[in-house]
Amino acid sequence: MKAKLTSRQKIRLRLKKKIRGTSARPRLSVFRSNKGIYCQLIDDVAGQTLASSSSKGRPDGKKIDIAKSVGVDIADKAKALNVETVVFDRAGYLYHGRVKALADGAREGGLQF
Repeated sequence: MKAKLTSRQKIRLRLKKKIRGTSARPRLSVFRSNKGIYCQLIDDVAGQTLASSSSKGRPDGKKIDIAKSVGVDIADKAKALNVETVVFDRAGYLYHGRVKALADGAREGGLQF
């Protein structure tokens, strides 16, 4: 019997058909859980993760502030890899709250998307 997909999973699969990352312009993928937020720079052509950052090990505070610091951190790691532009993959999450804060932090850190 087939399992039912949630609406976020349906949106994520639909977006994954259109969004691809390359080594020159990797995909910035976001995963949000109830407790944390995680992001990765992914080269889909080579099939490898270039850099990652998460909220684990960060000082306690508001979730939005932590998400913003994760965005700044991934931007710093991208600069070290000489990456300036990325494709933002919100993975079916609404562009609101922590996802928006992460994107704003990445933009403040110097990433363009």
